[in-house]
Amino acid sequence: MPADEDAVLALVDDDRMGGQPASTPAMLDEALQGRSPVDAGWWAELEPPDVVVAEDADGVVVGAVSYALRLKDDTGQLLWLHCREDARTADVLIRHALAAFGTREVHAFSFASALSLGLEALPVLHRPATVEALRRAGFTGERLWRYMLAALPVEGMPRLPDVRVGHEPGDRQAWRLEAHRDRRVVAEAVVGSPVQGTGVLRWIGVLPDLRGRGLGRAMLGNALGVLTERGADTVVLYVDDDAAAGDERDRTAAISLYESVGFAEVDRLYSYSRPRGPGSGGLPAPEAS
Repeated sequence: MPADEDAVLALVDDDRMGGQPASTPAMLDEALQGRSPVDAGWWAELEPPDVVVAEDADGVVVGAVSYALRLKDDTGQLLWLHCREDARTADVLIRHALAAFGTREVHAFSFASALSLGLEALPVLHRPATVEALRRAGFTGERLWRYMLAALPVEGMPRLPDVRVGHEPGDRQAWRLEAHRDRRVVAEAVVGSPVQGTGVLRWIGVLPDLRGRGLGRAMLGNALGVLTERGADTVVLYVDDDAAAGDERDRTAAISLYESVGFAEVDRLYSYSRPRGPGSGGLPAPEAS
């Protein structure tokens, strides 16, 4: 793999969406070691990942896939795959990973790798060939998130007074904002420190009995202000997208708030699963290096 590092980084960058940082050797090294600053606990449950590259007839790297076994439930995990959305290469890489897992249940794109800024699951509009290859291999998709992006600064946003800002416990790359009234936290937010000019809005919450009073919008103003002060010129967020209208997890109101201050939807994120069954045959495996 070291000899193919530049080629793999180029593959990753060719799939990059707006708001996602350019991949770096340090990010790739983290991914190869099976670590990630996001979803770190889930990565810690995996066996060391395998990474395989596919080459064309001229020896040019045209795709790469990473996969690992999770011992606690004996499932295969397809972690990341990049192939410049070439359908044949996607088929080959997925079949290769499935062959390694035999008859096990397999999950794909279930959590964020170090190659992205918290991109948990597969962006289906940007990765259509990979989506179709997963379906051909027997995977079923599950809708998880909306991926949204806005430019900073956002002018004219209200802000809450008396907001405390400190590092998120256990995560030096994130900041927690807490608004206090009457000796209690009435609103809070968590933001990820900017990477290459892009910050992440991870969370905003308001006490249920105080909702509908503008606290969420004002706390959003505080959160975006913190990111701007720390050098961000872009902000991304991930909104739950797996609840029906009217469900307690319905995020319709949150999405309306985000859109009202300039966030635009970039893509929808899905994870995939394939039930336990017969071993995978069919297409040949790629040449590995």
